[in-house]
Amino acid sequence: MKVLLAIEDSEFSSQAILKCGEIFGDDDQNEVRIVSAMERMYIPTEPFAVSAEYVEKIDNETERNTAAVIDRAAKNIQANYPMLAKNLSTGLLTGSPEQAVVEEAERWRADLIILGSHGYGFWQRAMLGSVSSAVLHHATCSVLVVRSAVAAAAKTK
Repeated sequence: MKVLLAIEDSEFSSQAILKCGEIFGDDDQNEVRIVSAMERMYIPTEPFAVSAEYVEKIDNETERNTAAVIDRAAKNIQANYPMLAKNLSTGLLTGSPEQAVVEEAERWRADLIILGSHGYGFWQRAMLGSVSSAVLHHATCSVLVVRSAVAAAAKTK
């Protein structure tokens, strides 16, 4: 099975990594691709203009941080799930996370996308949006949205 593990730097993504390992960690026939998306900063126009150098600096820092998140996740899988590490690849995506993840899943021909849920309620989703919801509704393959233990416990109260 080809599993696209979409992450970002949060406890929710840690839970998605854990779930991926629990489900697929004992089989070296699976392929896992860890991805994370970064959005490039748009150059604002007058009266809020900033220098192109500043925008480039922000983009470079965002790219370094995103690459570090991917690297930590890959090391986590290599250390805890050596069977998965045999067919492990990574990718840094650019663009809106929901679109980038769906497009990468199609390009890579993933069978399954695994990602974490922030556990937003109705109003938070309405105001902030939901990457997991957008991926769930637009992906052409199956999607597993993993809740963190904290978010799941909060829903039961």
